[in-house]
Amino acid sequence: MFNNTRNPFANLTPVVKNLLIINIICFIPFVVFPVHLQDQIYEYCAAHYFGSPSFRIWQPITYMFLHGGFAHIFFNMFALYSFGGILEYALGSKRFFNLYFICGLGALALQFIVQIVEVYYITGHFTVAGVTAANVGVRDATSPFLAYDIPNAVKLYGVYNGTIVGASGAIFGLLVAFGMLYPNLELMIMFIPIPVKAKYIIPVYILVELFLGVKQFAGDDVAHFAHLGGALIGFIVIKLWGYGRRNNFY
Repeated sequence: MFNNTRNPFANLTPVVKNLLIINIICFIPFVVFPVHLQDQIYEYCAAHYFGSPSFRIWQPITYMFLHGGFAHIFFNMFALYSFGGILEYALGSKRFFNLYFICGLGALALQFIVQIVEVYYITGHFTVAGVTAANVGVRDATSPFLAYDIPNAVKLYGVYNGTIVGASGAIFGLLVAFGMLYPNLELMIMFIPIPVKAKYIIPVYILVELFLGVKQFAGDDVAHFAHLGGALIGFIVIKLWGYGRRNNFY
């Protein structure tokens, strides 16, 4: 017989365990495959702007299982491991599963809405005319983006040629749900030597994401509005399910 008392994965809840396994399996190609094959995976499975010729109907699901590097997947899976089991015990496996994917879909939806507004503000339309699979990644004299001034052309190119990957939107939904269900539970935060209650630290985290999303600092390629979308949907779902009432959880 094996003694699992020291195994940190022995008591994982089923949905959390399977999500961890799937995410890790999906990351393996980005460790062992050559770069050109990695690019093909991103091309077909990462989320693209809905007006891009690279958009596929399955991407709103598959994008959640791709990550942009070791740090990206580590912190997402660490958060899933840390908070997911508690939430799955509280909500039940079916509702936890639904919450995770609804938040992931909501994250991408808000990111798309922001991109739609950006494209419409520049062009007066929801899509850029003349963008094809052959020229979506081109920024030369033939590029349809160069019909606009340089800053707007760069922004449009980023929308059409960029990809969105990661479970972060779903994770942000879980964090908000955790804060609503267990607001007074104290958490230890990196670089903060004292425990902080969930009802304080999680709203601050959301405000930081909002600030970064609005400011759009140069070189910041994080989809902050996707994080905010997941957080917003997590809040709405928990409210609709009634778990945010004070007589249910403390």
